[in-house]
Amino acid sequence: MTQPIRSGQRVYAQKGDLIVMATVSAGAEIIADGNIHVYGTLRGRALAGVNGDTSCRIFCQDLQAELVSVAGNYRISENLDDSVRGKAVQIYLQGESLIIEPL
Repeated sequence: MTQPIRSGQRVYAQKGDLIVMATVSAGAEIIADGNIHVYGTLRGRALAGVNGDTSCRIFCQDLQAELVSVAGNYRISENLDDSVRGKAVQIYLQGESLIIEPL
């Protein structure tokens, strides 16, 4: 996707990765069976590995998400640590824990 994803829009990458070259607005939802890459600000919801693939990851340049999820393990914006908010990060599962670390 090269266009911004607006509030109320939902984009689903079935059987693969999703690459967004623009901003994901608050109220928008991006979903992938595989990994998610956002080369812009992520303000909406991002759900990777929705079919249960625990090896999937989310990468973004500016984390301001409402919700992030990998294989059903999620974290909402209120529970994001200030050390990763607004930063380039990768999000992945380690065991049952959702890890968010700066790139």
